Amino acid sequence: MAEHIVASFDEDLEHIDRLLRDMGDLAGAMTQSATRALLTSDTGLAQRVISDDAIMDAKQLELDERAITLIAKRQPMAQDLRAVVGGIRMAADLERIGDLAKNIAKRVGAVGQGAAPRKLSHSIDTMAGMVLSQVKAVVERYAERDAAALTALRDEDEKIDTRYTSVFRELLTYMMEDPRNITACTHLLFCAKNLERVGDHVTNIAENAYYILTGEQLPVQRPKLDETQMTVDR
Repeated sequence: MAEHIVASFDEDLEHIDRLLRDMGDLAGAMTQSATRALLTSDTGLAQRVISDDAIMDAKQLELDERAITLIAKRQPMAQDLRAVVGGIRMAADLERIGDLAKNIAKRVGAVGQGAAPRKLSHSIDTMAGMVLSQVKAVVERYAERDAAALTALRDEDEKIDTRYTSVFRELLTYMMEDPRNITACTHLLFCAKNLERVGDHVTNIAENAYYILTGEQLPVQRPKLDETQMTVDR
């Protein structure tokens, strides 16, 4: 973005960018920790994720207040206005990712003391890795002002949708084969659905970031590939 005559204007914009990067880092850490806690029944780690959600909420509130103050004081136009309004939107999606991670972490106590069997958890672990890489990348690509990379990242959500459908079918098979797997698989399905939703929020962030940088909207979002139509608590 071009520098402004008033240096404090640039400082205000940079502060919003810095808050977005902090929220992106925290969203990635929460997603990773929540999934690990679920797969290993680590209640201590789960509790830390739940506590971190308050930090995420505070950062979103700070960003919103900064953005509203900047609009009132500076009356930004064109790309500057897109950056401020887009920052508010991206922060809302990052905060929602934190909520989804917290929801996964809150499920840990219900799973029980024993870690999920490796055969049940491997696919979730793989899916979590895919989602985590997207969460980490999306704010980085925005910070680098790389619109082309944001387009590619947004399109990669299709891979997560496909993986979710595969995980759903795999866990369903385990439940049909052995009723003793039903409890663990139910919780893992909850985790998988929330991870898929994290991917959706990454898509939203990429689309908003692209609009900020280019002033153009990406093509209408592709049809979702989630064939399960599974409903879980938000």
